[in-house]
Amino acid sequence: MTIKLVAIDIDGTLLNNNHEVTPEVKEALKAAESQGVAIVLCTGRPLPGVQPLLNELELLKENDYVITYNGSLVQNTQTGEVISRYGLTSDDFVTVEETARKVGSHLHIIDEESIYTPNRDISPYTVHESYLVGMPIKYRTVEEITAQVQPVKMMMIDEPEILDAAIAKLTDEFKEQYTTVKSAAFYYEILNKEASKGAAVAKLAAHLGIKQEEIMAIGDNENDLSMIEYAGMGVAMGNATPSVKQAANVQTTSNEEHGVAEVIKEYILTK
Repeated sequence: MTIKLVAIDIDGTLLNNNHEVTPEVKEALKAAESQGVAIVLCTGRPLPGVQPLLNELELLKENDYVITYNGSLVQNTQTGEVISRYGLTSDDFVTVEETARKVGSHLHIIDEESIYTPNRDISPYTVHESYLVGMPIKYRTVEEITAQVQPVKMMMIDEPEILDAAIAKLTDEFKEQYTTVKSAAFYYEILNKEASKGAAVAKLAAHLGIKQEEIMAIGDNENDLSMIEYAGMGVAMGNATPSVKQAANVQTTSNEEHGVAEVIKEYILTK
């Protein structure tokens, strides 16, 4: 099987625990590119949170693409051309905000420019997300967000035990209305029903004329499951959750052990 596209999660996968791309991973990515393999970053981050990595890895060429917001947005990194976009509405915000209050979790909202919080006492997890993705935090009332913000995704955020208790209270009807993924112990993401990393990789592959069996997807967390299950070769990092390891075809070493480089060397560079 010849791999023509590699979809790579960022946090816990591409990056080590110091939030760096190691020289070993950079070298492997460059070598794969030189063989004509498309390298696609596929992340829950918004585009501003990915831009420094696209610059660092020189993934800004004519045929380079990026998948952001957990599959809500697929676009060309050079031209900004949108291949697919699945956002949320103000009505969705009203529904999700009311639900989050009922189940006892904090919430923040992300569009293509900023993170919005209706919590005057701003959660440290909102601050963490702002630091991670390089986006400003804006405090707005529920009424202001409803009238002014066009969400791309929303995130229930809280201490892990509080968040897990809140998730357990969500109705099946709510979960069927949206795509919901737990991307960290303290983050539960709520997306358009049509959005997922797997669906986004499929959309991009169709656009590029690449077959499902020619795709490798590498990830570590629950929000990576859909693309790992979709890809011809799904790869779990050594530090991946048990469910990701179970779904994957192959397991590589951890993000601290250059796992992305190891699997690319074994299945792409040696072919």
